[in-house]
Amino acid sequence: MAHSLGEFEQLVLLAVLRAGDLAYGTRILQEVQAAGVRRTSRGAVYVTLARLEEKGLLRARPTEGSGERAGRPRRYLRVTGEGLRALRSSRATLLRLWTGLEGLLGEAEG
Repeated sequence: MAHSLGEFEQLVLLAVLRAGDLAYGTRILQEVQAAGVRRTSRGAVYVTLARLEEKGLLRARPTEGSGERAGRPRRYLRVTGEGLRALRSSRATLLRLWTGLEGLLGEAEG
């Protein structure tokens, strides 16, 4: 099933890919913020992660709790095959829509 992604869902999935094996909530938030895309809240990221996981676009891998985290486990995330397909489809759609508009957008800036 093809999933349609919202803008923030795309950003979060891309941040998960960028974070690689270290993709957990705080790191994903940092990736989104480091990209300079927008200021966002921790809650917005966690709600979006849960929604993407529910859609089957992300998969979580819990770990053992550690002393530095007061025994709380950390959930590492990875993009599933379905998530990669959704990102590819979204990217292809955006590229098709951008084709031929470079001149128009350049004129609007000036």
